[in-house]
Amino acid sequence: MKNSASILLVEDDLVDVMTVRRALQELRVTNPLHVVHDGEEALAWLRRPGQPAPGVILLDLNMPRMNGLEFLEVAKQDPHLRRLPVVVLTTSKEEHDRVRSFQLSVAGYMVKPVDYRQFVEVIRTIQLYWTLSESAS
Repeated sequence: MKNSASILLVEDDLVDVMTVRRALQELRVTNPLHVVHDGEEALAWLRRPGQPAPGVILLDLNMPRMNGLEFLEVAKQDPHLRRLPVVVLTTSKEEHDRVRSFQLSVAGYMVKPVDYRQFVEVIRTIQLYWTLSESAS
């Protein structure tokens, strides 16, 4: 992903956090990974004074306290956060979740596969998309 820009992972499932870490390591993605466990933590992390913006946010939808859609509704209204690229990485195959996510201007919507090899390919797709997007800017 872009230079040393960080990746913010908003994910409450510890197994999924470990799987993302492992996939990034396998793909030799060296960007720093920051993990928060719900939308409220993500907003607090992003709004911390002096906090550099992440290169991308990987966002789960199904979380306690503030879920991913609620996070997007708040973040996309904030002039300092609205342009941050967000890729939804979720187990939800619900059409209304996908449609609402795109209405809230996500850059992508990826369903987490159960199989680890397929999961690595999803992360590779996100990495490739980001590499191509960065080279175009």
